[in-house]
Amino acid sequence: MTSCIGQTNQQSNEIKQTQEVGGGCEGCELMYVGMPKNISSEHTSIGWKEGKQKLILTGKVFLLDGKTPASDVIIYYWHTDDKGLYSSNNETLKQAKEHGKLRGWVKSDKEGNYTIKTSRPAAYPNDNIPQHIHLSIKEPNINEYYADLYFDDDPLYLNHKKKYGKLDRAGTELLRVVLDGNIQIAEHNIVLGLNIPNYPSKTKTGIQSGLNIGEDQPSFMPFHAFGPDKGTRTCPVCKYGRYHGIVYFVGDNPNWPDIKKWLKQLDNESISREKYLKAYFVYGNSKKYNKLARQTELEKIGNELGLQKIALTFVPSFSDTESEVYLNKINASVDNTFIIYRHRTIVDKYVNLKPTEQNFKLIAEILDKTKGNYFDLNEPKHE
Repeated sequence: MTSCIGQTNQQSNEIKQTQEVGGGCEGCELMYVGMPKNISSEHTSIGWKEGKQKLILTGKVFLLDGKTPASDVIIYYWHTDDKGLYSSNNETLKQAKEHGKLRGWVKSDKEGNYTIKTSRPAAYPNDNIPQHIHLSIKEPNINEYYADLYFDDDPLYLNHKKKYGKLDRAGTELLRVVLDGNIQIAEHNIVLGLNIPNYPSKTKTGIQSGLNIGEDQPSFMPFHAFGPDKGTRTCPVCKYGRYHGIVYFVGDNPNWPDIKKWLKQLDNESISREKYLKAYFVYGNSKKYNKLARQTELEKIGNELGLQKIALTFVPSFSDTESEVYLNKINASVDNTFIIYRHRTIVDKYVNLKPTEQNFKLIAEILDKTKGNYFDLNEPKHE
């Protein structure tokens, strides 16, 4: 169990090693023990044959912008067996026994792809640390840094999150599995440097609004003025998080002719994609806010445009804590913010996007591009 020391004590490590990218990593140095000379973008561990539950961990590696694929990035992984132990066998190198036999390496290909076939780890016996997979990420010219991945259906995770927070190092820390027969598949994109201390990246320029690509779309409870959930405070990602979602935020500077063009286009996109896309308009104008007036205003627009699928919702402001919309970190002064998520994770984002034919086509292309290979598969049934 010593493999988690560096991760659960990350704050003290980051203070002591402020100049090291990632803030230090207990055990990451073992990635070099037995590392093959030639590393493929795919790896299969012995757990694939011996474990109780087959697991495919697959995705793309991106640069910090979350959009540009990154090649030749080495990802070393290790995890526990079906008993929650880092067990070894005769082939396990003596120096690497701390990580056990379920370990391996992949290197992202030209398109940033990687795939790991292994077994789903068990939680440590007699402990409250949830099931997890350790990653050590090595980019060219940067020291290795860690990212720990957990499972969103693990009952131990919520208490762990309350105690340690949600770090989302190099992307969301949550794996959400779908089923292909008896095989669990977790699509997980890695965003290099995201939430990594001391990462040598350029300071962001331009107007900022919304969370980062690679982070999770947060839950929040807007008022639904028009659409399928009218009269409720349904959380967008909670009810419609499995496939694609578009959350279209407009704050203190509404341009209604442009907004109406976007609403009509997003509604048409939702109709054509049926259950695979849910679009939301979230209006957060804090000026002269009146709940009844805001509700009437949006309902009138929905009827005027003849909208069928898109939800027209509102909040008092984007800093409102009661609805928890503040978690989205939306800049109310920009014209608009578009957040596109897939399976609850943000896959793209745009700020101040004009309603042009070119941008309508852009949104459609992004939805097609970010489907992934397992878009149609179902999640396991949770109790």
